[in-house]
Amino acid sequence: MQAVCEVNYAHILRILPDCDTEDLSYRFSIGKHLAYEIKIVESSRYTSSLSIKQTTKDMPDYLTPSMTVRLYHDARLAEVINSQNTGALEPSYEYPNLKMRQRNEKQMVNIFLAEWLDFCLKHTPKVTSEA
Repeated sequence: MQAVCEVNYAHILRILPDCDTEDLSYRFSIGKHLAYEIKIVESSRYTSSLSIKQTTKDMPDYLTPSMTVRLYHDARLAEVINSQNTGALEPSYEYPNLKMRQRNEKQMVNIFLAEWLDFCLKHTPKVTSEA
């Protein structure tokens, strides 16, 4: 999992030119139908929190990916701490559980973030920022 978080951190730094300034919002699109937004929600000396979500207009909210990612600048890690607005993710879960989360759900959403960031780096021509 640490290796995935290291790759995620490196990819986020390539996408975001300035990830330590609060209240910045980056929007980008891939083709005509995929639109994404990354907002810097919180920033301090050693950490930053980002809100990442798909903003495609033709999709219902429950089908659009959204997550909160914490960047640890001193450790150079980016970790998903919340996905789909379901609350904080535990390192692992007993199975079965009341919310029917997978045992390795936190690892899986971090892998999803890695794949999504890789896709964005390959297909996004330009990122625009808004203050």
